[in-house]
Amino acid sequence: MNAAARQLGPERLKITEVFCSIQGEARDAGWPSVFIRLTGCPLRCQYCDTAYAFHGGDWRQLDELMDEVRSFGVRHVCVTGGEPLAQRRCLDLLTRLCDADYAVSLETSGALDISDVDRRVRRVLDIKTPDSTEADRNLWANIEALTPHDAIKFVICSRGDYEWARERLAGQLAAVPCPVFFSPSSEQQDAAVLAEWIIEDHLPVRLQIQIHKVLWGGVAGK
Repeated sequence: MNAAARQLGPERLKITEVFCSIQGEARDAGWPSVFIRLTGCPLRCQYCDTAYAFHGGDWRQLDELMDEVRSFGVRHVCVTGGEPLAQRRCLDLLTRLCDADYAVSLETSGALDISDVDRRVRRVLDIKTPDSTEADRNLWANIEALTPHDAIKFVICSRGDYEWARERLAGQLAAVPCPVFFSPSSEQQDAAVLAEWIIEDHLPVRLQIQIHKVLWGGVAGK
């Protein structure tokens, strides 16, 4: 059976890893959470820290994943990647998790349509800046699908990225109903300097420092 046939088969997803850690980003930051990292991503952001999820992984049944999530004994679950929405069955996983009464978040690049994602899911839309090298992949129609319990994230790599994101706030995002986070690229943008820019411009955004990197540095799977 080829890879395409298996992906379309019953209740299967290709998974890089499943682990329990502290959520380090966005609205659920600080919560003990189970992370389900799906394999594959159509983007190649220059700062990506999960490139190991581009390939490989194992095909897993949804029932098996649900059992593993249950074994950790925590309420928050984050479905991430890679780009989780690149696998069609991700939508089924998200709904199954919501039906089981988990607090579910989805970390997505914003390059793929989010309109079919279960509205109970807290969608974290990562809008790509010019320095990511993937800004032309942003699907701006996704903004219309956002609700107050979702979130937008910008990874800021430079002053140019900051100014570009600030312009988006005054343009496409002027009426967005959810909070916006600015996150410094850990190897490229000083967090204190980014904080000063936000204060100087009185931007209606929240500075995001990745808690998991403060605790464990660049170690994956934490």
